[in-house]
Amino acid sequence: MPSALIISAAKTIDSQGSQQHCLALEQQIQEKGFDIKQLIIEPLSADWHSPEKDGHFRSGCAPIEALSKAKILIDAGAEAVVISGEDHIKSGYTRDERLEKMAVYGAQYPLTEAYNELATHFITRQKSTEDEFQRIAHALFENYQLSYRNTLSDSFTPEQLPDDRWYKPITSLFRGVDCANPLVDFSGRMLICSERLAQQLNIPKNEQIEVKAVGLGRLEGDGRDYIGKISNYEHLQNAYQQCCQTADVDFAKQFRQGDALLEVYTCYPVVPMAFLLASGLVDHLEEISEFLNEHTITVTGGMNLARAPWNNPALNGLITMYHRLCSGTETYGMVHGNGGLGYRQGVALVAKAP
Repeated sequence: MPSALIISAAKTIDSQGSQQHCLALEQQIQEKGFDIKQLIIEPLSADWHSPEKDGHFRSGCAPIEALSKAKILIDAGAEAVVISGEDHIKSGYTRDERLEKMAVYGAQYPLTEAYNELATHFITRQKSTEDEFQRIAHALFENYQLSYRNTLSDSFTPEQLPDDRWYKPITSLFRGVDCANPLVDFSGRMLICSERLAQQLNIPKNEQIEVKAVGLGRLEGDGRDYIGKISNYEHLQNAYQQCCQTADVDFAKQFRQGDALLEVYTCYPVVPMAFLLASGLVDHLEEISEFLNEHTITVTGGMNLARAPWNNPALNGLITMYHRLCSGTETYGMVHGNGGLGYRQGVALVAKAP
């Protein structure tokens, strides 16, 4: 089967950064007479409840679903696919517009309340307690901070961390820092092509990252009525296992051995907790804090510190993962996507090209 190769990935965040490398390659491809399929991650302004148009993707799982589609297209003979997303959430909406658009379950049931209810169900299923959940949530944020500092490296300053007020509770289970922060202007794109085209473009091997496999899971519905089903996260476990089996890679083993990187979806603490359990990286909830002492579970710093541009965080994660694998020693990278309250789950495994 032909390989789907990521050959460029770029983003601008709050007008910082450049996508010129990716755009220049796209122009080269078109000048050679090849068609480029366009897959679009929809912005916050899109109607959450409307049907998705062909080639358009919506929800926090959208970038992983788009990558799955890109791989299918390349495997079927397409030469090039671009996945792109743009959302100027900080500057493109008023505060009231943001709040209205983000109230996807209605004004009377905000996302914070919905995820709090989901977390309560999860705690019960795990035979755990609110105190233990909050201890793990604190450990998760410490883990994100470590990744965030490492990512920024010399450019990090303490002023880039949240103000003291965000460390106070906003629900019975979450502090402000535990939740995704959408205030960012994001634009990103990723160019995926066939092996043949990568050779024609003379892409260096160390800039080729293979899309090994994508696993997807989806329940029949979302929202309050589905919290019970979402909270067991069997569809996440199925997506993870499908991804690893298709790629014939024991990701958990590679990760523990230090040969893999991870970007878990970190919108609220219940989601990364569920991923660590569903993936078998830990067997029991109470093991998570110790696990986090040894391993970082994001490459970006997570969706509070690195921001969460609505449907695009996993695209941001994929772009960062591409560059980390190109420049680092690890072979594999996994990126997780979580849509809605978690009714959509996606897991993508990428790797240095052989």
